Amino acid sequence: MQQENSTQSLDSIVTYDPDFIFHYYLKRPWEIVGRTLLICFYLGGFFLRSLWDRLTGKRESRRAHRAVQLREVLTRLGPTFIKVGQALSTRPDLVKKSYLDELIKLQDQLPPFDNSTALAIIENQLGRPINQIFGEISANPVAAASLGQVYHGFLLTGEEVAIKVQRPNLKKVISLDLCWLKLMAKLFEGFLPLNLGHNLTLIVDEFGEKLFEEINYNNEADNAEKFARNFAGDPDVKIPEIYREFSSQYVLTLEWINGCKLTDPLEIQKAGLDPQKMIKIGVISGLRQLLEHGFFHADPHPGNLFATPDGKMAYIDFGMMDQLEEKTKETLVSSVVQLINQDYGALATDFVKLGFLSEDTDITPIIPALEKVFSKALGQKVKDFNFKTITDDFSDLVFEYPFRIPSKFALIIRSLVTQEGLALSLDADFKIVEVCYPYVAGRLLKGESPEIRRRLLEVLFKDGKFQWQRLENIISIARSDDSFDLLPTAQLGIQYVLSEEGESLRRQLILALIEDDKLHTDEVQRLWSLFKEDIQIDRLWWAAWNSLRDFSSQNKTIVLSAR
Repeated sequence: MQQENSTQSLDSIVTYDPDFIFHYYLKRPWEIVGRTLLICFYLGGFFLRSLWDRLTGKRESRRAHRAVQLREVLTRLGPTFIKVGQALSTRPDLVKKSYLDELIKLQDQLPPFDNSTALAIIENQLGRPINQIFGEISANPVAAASLGQVYHGFLLTGEEVAIKVQRPNLKKVISLDLCWLKLMAKLFEGFLPLNLGHNLTLIVDEFGEKLFEEINYNNEADNAEKFARNFAGDPDVKIPEIYREFSSQYVLTLEWINGCKLTDPLEIQKAGLDPQKMIKIGVISGLRQLLEHGFFHADPHPGNLFATPDGKMAYIDFGMMDQLEEKTKETLVSSVVQLINQDYGALATDFVKLGFLSEDTDITPIIPALEKVFSKALGQKVKDFNFKTITDDFSDLVFEYPFRIPSKFALIIRSLVTQEGLALSLDADFKIVEVCYPYVAGRLLKGESPEIRRRLLEVLFKDGKFQWQRLENIISIARSDDSFDLLPTAQLGIQYVLSEEGESLRRQLILALIEDDKLHTDEVQRLWSLFKEDIQIDRLWWAAWNSLRDFSSQNKTIVLSAR
């Protein structure tokens, strides 16, 4: 009897439970049949028209038109299929470029539901009348999306807030679609000629898990608070405060952010803000998420990013987030460095480590293909790199070679493409690598952790030989960032070389200076010429002296501890 009662309502599950959902609808087959008929009407019509294009030889000429129709069909089918379309827009290994371009435009917007229902949900969830929670609330929603809608209001204590209210019966709608998708996956996965890389039913389950996380506003509140902790003390990033007392699984109350959208350069300039500075803040904060914290905002579309009046980048909507492991962060740094050095063999190895290629893949024929794609995007200079060019060409490459896009990297790719698009809307000449490379190069040179120092050594030494040109490249690129100061970095480097951990490096550097039976004074002179005009000799001596002093203090502490 208890099991029977537990299956009466989908509200009893908080996280995605495919077995629960399957058994729930097993007792309600008419709902599956009804949904199937509706989906077949829309999707079936689309596929029949596409088949007719193929039979009449008009497939290529009509492809762009069909891509628009697919976007419209997914929008009509509702929240789950809108999310499916957004997910497919990040998968160049599954979808041809012409369809990718259209699915990227897929807007997560639907008409709002009625206000009386929304207010009833707020009162039911928070357990008190509206006038005992808010001093003021907008008569109508200020924004509506596939999962919910947002009201503008003020708490009784005066704080200006945004109130997110989830659509009624959303969990039921999504659960029904997920059940249908999994049934279709089981029936047809053996017939689909897609480069999926792994079981299609597992992909549906993974998608369902993420979707359930997104519709639980308690998760979003947790994500926002974690994101805020990561950027605590950052003067350029603003995260809205969460009001837990006035939030629940279906209602989220958070600080209202006043600002202008990043897609409007005139509005930004009218606010007295510098578009170039906003671009740099956006790119650097994105890199910090990926390479420092490992916890990143996976949906930075124009509606989720604002420029505040005081010149900060404000993030909102933390429903779609993901976490990277430490090893993955290290390999990402390594991959960027391989691009700097145009070492495509090492880049292919990194692709294996990141899961883009299986471990048993023969990377020999893939290396020249990578070189062709990336060298085209890099152009004559590193600063000519364009991320969108990479994704476009890569979408063709994955159909020729056994690439697959791990789910985390599908989100990362979506995030990077979106951020680059936002930046280009403010500055048509923007090059993402002009900001990315100096940041990565600076992190390498600072050697903030043993893992980063190890990556730097891997870059500087190849086949046992010191790579002078690579060090020149890294220093030159790092110096292109105005905020990069070489002196503190030099001090850290001296401390590391003199430390016990740097003993091996000391020997290698001495050997590098006399490598091939000659003294490499020319290389040292070139390195000095990179920064001699930007520093003062007395600062350099003080950096060396401070390094020696700190090194001596550390050794003294170790000796005293040993006693």
